[in-house]
Amino acid sequence: MSEKNTRYQELAAHTEQLIRTGVLRVGDKLPSIRQACKAHAISPITVTSAYYQLESKGLIEAREKSGYFVRARLGASFSEPEMTHPAAALTELQVSDFIFQILDSVRDPLIIPLGSSFPSPYLFPLARLGKFLAQAARKFDPLSTVTDLPPGNEDLRRQLALRYLAHGAQVPPQEIVITSGAMEGLNLCLQAVTRPGDLIAIESPTFYAGLQASERLGLKVIEIPSHPRHGVDLNALEDALRHHPIKACLLMLNFANPTGSLLPVGARQDLVDLVCRYDVPLIEDDVYAELYFGPQAPPCSKAFDRGGQVMHVSSFSKCLAPGYRLGWVAAGRYAERLRRQKLSSSLATTVPVQQAVAEFLKHGAYENHLRSLRRKLASQEAELADVVERFFPSETRMVRPLGGYFQWLELPERVDSLRLHQAALAHGISIAPGPIFSAQREFGNYLRLNFGHPDAGRRQEAVETLGRLIARS
Repeated sequence: MSEKNTRYQELAAHTEQLIRTGVLRVGDKLPSIRQACKAHAISPITVTSAYYQLESKGLIEAREKSGYFVRARLGASFSEPEMTHPAAALTELQVSDFIFQILDSVRDPLIIPLGSSFPSPYLFPLARLGKFLAQAARKFDPLSTVTDLPPGNEDLRRQLALRYLAHGAQVPPQEIVITSGAMEGLNLCLQAVTRPGDLIAIESPTFYAGLQASERLGLKVIEIPSHPRHGVDLNALEDALRHHPIKACLLMLNFANPTGSLLPVGARQDLVDLVCRYDVPLIEDDVYAELYFGPQAPPCSKAFDRGGQVMHVSSFSKCLAPGYRLGWVAAGRYAERLRRQKLSSSLATTVPVQQAVAEFLKHGAYENHLRSLRRKLASQEAELADVVERFFPSETRMVRPLGGYFQWLELPERVDSLRLHQAALAHGISIAPGPIFSAQREFGNYLRLNFGHPDAGRRQEAVETLGRLIARS
């Protein structure tokens, strides 16, 4: 690590400690860049890098022509939930009706969307993307209806391969299959490596879309314990692989939904080694990886994948283009199988959309958008943590994620989050109750909150109302 990198991290850590201990409080102004340079004998770029890191974590904010100010508290008064302990049973899924009942109740746009699975569409450059889409439509080549059949548009796959390379992974374009969103990617992966009645491993809690896909395909699941900060328990996963005929592992490693957990670098290498040793494919649902709050992206599991065992699924829906339904799978040794699955199921993904996003990536606007998006989400996370601490019971446990746009909360045991969901709806507020994230409907006193919508006033009002409803439980 260079001396410059060390110095900016030292300054960021020192300033964060001052905020943590209350020396710097909400609203306090930080030293200007010039003052910090003089005080610490460092360069302006070092100070700027340190302040950017603090801003990305939602701890400070830049005010135009005024400087940097402490943004919010660190949320240290609430402890975190502990490792989960799901029942070690094989589960035949019957969750879709239950999940759809919950989801259908929160589609009203007038409801404050703390239970939504999507960030606000106003965070994305949809107008600028629309110009690229219009250009793609004007220049549309009828032959592309054939040439852009699966695996998909060559320019887009090349741009994705370049992004993998920037994250330390060598993924050839021919290994990438373009899909109609990550959900189709997950379904194609499961169809490629399982048959009805097969068993797959999932983390507990897990994103309900994976449960729905597994139920539709007639699969059984075994839930693996996970920690809300560090992700899946690899010892428990290895024990399950040793004792059960698991055909695939379906996991989120980066800012998992619903917990926000992030699997550490060392554990990631161990995970890839583990699935290779048991010859079981790892289907990684990785739609939140670009939404990190710190100075560096999380590690890419494909960088550790030497045998093509990882099927890496992602999309642009959560970071660039909601509604465009554009995703992909870096499918490793399963690429040809996936390409055929795609052809036989939906034939192809919309060609002009592929071409438009490929051009957008080529022009370099994506990185600028992502930097702005990360800052906004980090700031909104800090805002939500602050109001939750003020209005929720002191026994509440809360995870402070390092990326994504979800917070996972453990409420006092007396609280039934399904009843809380109904009571909240009556007040025009949606939440995501914990049982929808479990094959066995566990996590009855947990909930997931979405901080991906920028209206701080409505968010505070909703959290204050939730706090009152919880107090009455």
